[in-house]
Amino acid sequence: MRSLELQLHGYRLTTAEIIYRMPDHPGVLQSFIWQNLDLAPRFPVLHKFLEFWEKNIEGKLYKIIVANTRLITPGELRAGSMTTLQ
Repeated sequence: MRSLELQLHGYRLTTAEIIYRMPDHPGVLQSFIWQNLDLAPRFPVLHKFLEFWEKNIEGKLYKIIVANTRLITPGELRAGSMTTLQ
């Protein structure tokens, strides 16, 4: 689905700060920012990414901080007209 369709189905902009240990220096933490449309509160897209991370990336996960917000709702989109959405 396209972004607008996903948002109309309840997907929200989700940002996760993924803090992980450096593979060669496990005492050093590094931060990675991930952002995508996802369904709160279960976050299936984020979980799929984190599964990929654990299988394919050497940096061991330390902490994940998640924030999400809706961009639009079906009631904010009117057929035939586009308005500025906040």
